[in-house]
Amino acid sequence: MIKFIDEAEIFVRGGKGGDGCVAFRREKFVPKGGPWGGDGGKGGDVIFKAIKNKKTLIDFHFQRHFFAENGGHGSSNNKKGKDGRDLIIEVPLGTIIKEIIDGEEKIIADLLNENDYIIVAKGGKGGLGNTHFKSSTNQAPRIATKGEKGEEKKIKLELKLIADVGIIGYPNSGKSTLLSKISKARPKIADYPFTTLEPNLGLVNLGDYRSFVVADIPGLIEGASKGKGLGIKFLKHIERTRILIHLIDMSENDIINKYENIRKELENYSEKLLMKKEIIVGNKIDLDQSKKNIKNAKEYFKEIYFISALTGEGVKELLEKIWKELNND
Repeated sequence: MIKFIDEAEIFVRGGKGGDGCVAFRREKFVPKGGPWGGDGGKGGDVIFKAIKNKKTLIDFHFQRHFFAENGGHGSSNNKKGKDGRDLIIEVPLGTIIKEIIDGEEKIIADLLNENDYIIVAKGGKGGLGNTHFKSSTNQAPRIATKGEKGEEKKIKLELKLIADVGIIGYPNSGKSTLLSKISKARPKIADYPFTTLEPNLGLVNLGDYRSFVVADIPGLIEGASKGKGLGIKFLKHIERTRILIHLIDMSENDIINKYENIRKELENYSEKLLMKKEIIVGNKIDLDQSKKNIKNAKEYFKEIYFISALTGEGVKELLEKIWKELNND
């Protein structure tokens, strides 16, 4: 069973406010000391904060309950209780925060940038000490209030990778190999389908202060938008990319049909995906069986780039094309 690390459901609770105190001033030479009970401290908030050096939501599969600190109780001498510490939960950039209410999900935040944050569960207010209840008719009130409970929420976290370029295509089309060739990313690579079970990010550095981020999106197949294969788990990661690199294995049969199948899955998931810039790339041209498909591909596609991700042939030209398109937005 595949454990997806880009979604998690957790429970959060703000801290309870501290109770107010009932106390009276008792000092020598102060025979009629009045109420002197302090207020309770506020409960801590639960806060989600986006940081750069966190890449997945895997930690939330091992810990699912998060509670902020309770506020301290008020005390005599009119001393206020200590406020509870906020609980700051760090998440990757691109994390969508959803509240689940009666089974329905509602987006409450989209943390795109470093240090973006949201308070998802507020701590309860502290109770009032008996000092607040003194009046002309009640000089010695023995009343204080309890602290309020903190907010409780069921939260769903959903990670959508932030990348300039998304590499899509059938399983085994060479996406991971290409990513490893053009960046320092080291995804798992093997000659069987669904080698990549999670998206991988890589930074491409062209020199002269030119760089962009590429995401290797796990293999799509016909029916992916309905949950077949790895399903829609990874289609969502394409939504934030600016350009799609549609990688085609030129050594396979029916390359045109496979290309159209992937385009159909994108449309079924979201028509907006079809509006993104797409660079079509024929891969594995180093293989003898690819040669027969090159002519057909040239005739069918208005523009197509041919590369060998394994040997590096044509890769430099492709990267320059990507950079040009990114800067033509």
